[in-house]
Parts: sequence; C-alpha cells; structure tokens
Amino acid sequence: MTSTALPSSGAELVTVAIGEQQFAIDIMSVREIRGWTASTPLPNAPSHFLGMINLRGSILPVVDLGARLGLGATAADRSSVVIVVQIGTRQVGLLVDAVCDILALTDGMLQSPPDIGAPEVNEFVAGVMTTDHGIVSLLCLDNILPAEDRQAA
Repeated sequence: MTSTALPSSGAELVTVAIGEQQFAIDIMSVREIRGWTASTPLPNAPSHFLGMINLRGSILPVVDLGARLGLGATAADRSSVVIVVQIGTRQVGLLVDAVCDILALTDGMLQSPPDIGAPEVNEFVAGVMTTDHGIVSLLCLDNILPAEDRQAA
C-alpha cells in the first residue's frame, strides 16, 4: 500500500501467513514472490533485518515480517517465501511463512482495527477483514521500515 490510503472495493490483496496468522498486502505493492534463499547479514542491523540478497544484480534488504510485527522471529526454511514489495522508492523483501491466497476486496469487507489503546497497532494494521479462514489484517507497508530508513527512501 502506498501512503495511508486504504484500497478501494475491487482491489486485490495477497494474503500471507506468519505462523497461524494471516495478513494482507495490496497487490499493487507486490513486485515479485520468491522462494527463500539465505541472506547475507549486515553488522549491527536491527534484529528484524535478516540481511541482504542479490536480486538480479541489485542488493535487496530482507525484513523478517514476523519479527517486525512483534510476533517473534520466523524460522526460515525451504518452504518460506520472500515477498518483494515497493515501499516508497525502495524495494524490500519481506520474509513470510507462505503465500495463501488473493482476495478481491468488496464493499464493507474492510473494517477499522479494534481500538485497544495502543497506537502501535495502527502503525502496522490499516484494517481487518473476516474470511472463511479467519481474521486477516491488512498491513500498512509504509511503516514496515523504521522512520530513519523511510527518510532515506
């Protein structure tokens, strides 16, 4: 998702799994879906940055999405997936457990996240929706990178 605008009815969302939870990403932000390959760590990087990979000659930072969302580190293995997304002017890889589905957003499907008095929730979750597989949180990709990294983007 670019900026804080919510996708409109008819927009398509890619759903991904992190553990038992599902999250949605606006398909317009997704550039590529890749299988997991080991990344090269960066010294003194935050724990949610796994490192970097070579994407056809370009260096791509990879973020452990589970760790960034406060859900714990993802144990990357051969079944893990890296979703390459566009955040501002930068491309970033997001490590997830699996890609689940593509949802078409319908009128009334997207609701505001519950107000639990923690502004951090709204930093990452733009909305929630129910599906046959449970509750899916729509991610706001704008805040996946820390503020200092977004400034450089």
